[in-house]
Amino acid sequence: MSAQILDGKAIAADLRKTIQAEVSAITASGQRPPGLAVILVGDNPASQVYVRNKQKACEEVGFLSELIRLEADTAQDELLTLIDELNEREEIDGILVQLPLPEQIDEETVIERILPTKDVDGFHPYNVGRLVLRMPLLRPCTPKGVMTMLERTGMELAGKDAVIIGQSNIVGRPMALELLMARCTITVCHSRTKNLTDKIRGADIVVAAVGRPEFVQGDWIKPGAIVIDVGINRKDDGKLCGDVDFASASEVAGWITPVPGGVGPMTIATLLENTLQAAILHNSDT
Repeated sequence: MSAQILDGKAIAADLRKTIQAEVSAITASGQRPPGLAVILVGDNPASQVYVRNKQKACEEVGFLSELIRLEADTAQDELLTLIDELNEREEIDGILVQLPLPEQIDEETVIERILPTKDVDGFHPYNVGRLVLRMPLLRPCTPKGVMTMLERTGMELAGKDAVIIGQSNIVGRPMALELLMARCTITVCHSRTKNLTDKIRGADIVVAAVGRPEFVQGDWIKPGAIVIDVGINRKDDGKLCGDVDFASASEVAGWITPVPGGVGPMTIATLLENTLQAAILHNSDT
């Protein structure tokens, strides 16, 4: 068996076209375009790449995009004051603080300072709580992007057995909630999980978000399963790879995401989708 590729680049491009058309309709009606403010603290190379890609995507769909750069030694109070100012600005619909943050800044405090209605990352406890209660508003970008990809397979998700490897607040936990909302039966695995390979072998859907290069092997995969690789790692030779051994897994899986070009583009496209949703919500309140 040779797996079909879930092309995140192509799906994200389709999503951006849809968003661009909606933005054009909004501005044609005399309303302002959606506005996204991105805060980058420090000079982390990976973060700079992510932010650059996000800005490019905003420009493509017609958003107002504002990048605010802060020094690595920025105090937490200074960042919180900036967030307060952005919370008050009418032309800003979404606020994104690029993670990770320097050690002197508490990420949870920063996330909670952003208004839930401007929390386009979907990390605020209010938005996570709504997802728990099956009343989603602004949903975490990567898991939501994965759900969009799963829909593209055309497979019925209800009743499927899904295994998520990783329990982070950014991917693993909200991914479990998304799949549960789709009526999957979910197992969340982590460093203390016993018989991990057996659990993966029984899964119809595998979401790997463990942060270990090529950790999941092809002989762990159930024939025909959907394999979603959220990981992005750099090998010793400089090449990028995911958390799944793509070569062996693609011989067994029914569908598989590549790295790069899989989940990554969907995360950014979903950020745009969330920002558009936030703008529509703000316009409906004014």
